[in-house]
Amino acid sequence: MKSIKIFIHILLSLCLFNEIAIAEKAKTNTKKELLKKNTPFDIYELKGKQNGTTLLVIGGIHGDEPGGFFTPALLVNFYQIKKGKVIVVPNLNPDSILAFRRGVYKDMNRKFATIKRNDPDFDNVQAIKKLITNEEVDFIINLHDGHGFYREKWENSIFNPKAWGQTYVIDQKTLDNVAFGDLDSIAKQIESKLNQRLHYDFHTFGVRNTETRIKDEEQQNSLTFFAITHLKPSLAIETSKNITELPLKTLYQLSSIEALMEILGIEFERKFDLNLENVAQKINDFGSVKINHNVTLKLNGIRSFINFAPLLAQNNVFDFTHPLGRAKKTKEGYEIYIGHKRISLLKPDIFPMQCNVKEVEIELDKEVVKANFGETLDFQQNFLIRGQTGVRVNVIGYSKKGIVSEHGLTINKENIDKRYSLDKARSIFRAEFYQGKNFCGMINLHIKE
Repeated sequence: MKSIKIFIHILLSLCLFNEIAIAEKAKTNTKKELLKKNTPFDIYELKGKQNGTTLLVIGGIHGDEPGGFFTPALLVNFYQIKKGKVIVVPNLNPDSILAFRRGVYKDMNRKFATIKRNDPDFDNVQAIKKLITNEEVDFIINLHDGHGFYREKWENSIFNPKAWGQTYVIDQKTLDNVAFGDLDSIAKQIESKLNQRLHYDFHTFGVRNTETRIKDEEQQNSLTFFAITHLKPSLAIETSKNITELPLKTLYQLSSIEALMEILGIEFERKFDLNLENVAQKINDFGSVKINHNVTLKLNGIRSFINFAPLLAQNNVFDFTHPLGRAKKTKEGYEIYIGHKRISLLKPDIFPMQCNVKEVEIELDKEVVKANFGETLDFQQNFLIRGQTGVRVNVIGYSKKGIVSEHGLTINKENIDKRYSLDKARSIFRAEFYQGKNFCGMINLHIKE
């Protein structure tokens, strides 16, 4: 009997221990959830010399809709506003764009009526609400890609009234006593203009009125309906997910925005002719990234991985010229992204960077230039890096027996092993500079044919 009591006592103790362990794990998970936050989004202001209407363009609320985030990136990089102002948020939901998922923390576009403070999207939702309700904002557009092709009458599972693709979505026909409040008329003007310049006849745009207040309870949680309830005219532009060519979706989005800017009286200048070929070219212009203020990598044509990239052990700073640029730390190193596209992987070589050298002298085809770290210099035949006391030079891809530092040497382009280039075209090579154990910086040397 006594042994049975002891067994029961042990069993109860084990159950209690298990319950405590489960409770502690739940607390830990809750703490992790509380600490988790979406990455803050970016804001760009394109302001004309003349005052006028202010348009707020929001992209990237859904991370798997690339037409919705590459379009505003092109606006930022290639448009100049002459009259009025365009405020651009290209990446409202950065973590979902990086993951190429609709919403890694669930659907952000269903969090504008209510959102819990411990929601990872809380800060971004509150920040964009503040921007939407700013008194200078006159009109808001939210950019999406949606399934199918909208038609007023049912044709099939792709072309039907429930489809979201190729639509200008409004929550109601008018917003009374507000400038640009005739949403139905504005959407139909854009629709009429766009349907005259389609690449395929079946890409027709339509106006979809969700009549949100009386018919669509789910849509009442959306960004555009939040704007409407705060007397801000807004609509969503949805290109079709069934259009697989990103440049074509982006072309339609840009054309729609331009049509809207004309209606709003916003005058602009575009730095390229608006056609499919040019849009494709601009989408694939990834710009560059500056790392820790002493290394610059041109991202167009960069190799898919870079070995022995000089980096700090932690707190590396990545400064992209592209609005959708992002670095993601992994076990292998740092993955470089533009939007959802992985461009390269930097496999790190860790160094301290307490260096007092800021400038170097280089002879390029016998012409002497002074350069700061992070610059790219062109040469045709050869170069020579002038020495500095206590500074070691390493030209990656060049070696000469018995040489510790590669300064003071005339290096011909034929002497460099092309396998060590930074780019796939085998034309850009790196010269690295060190002071003792510290990495000072890097100069890119480009063979100009």
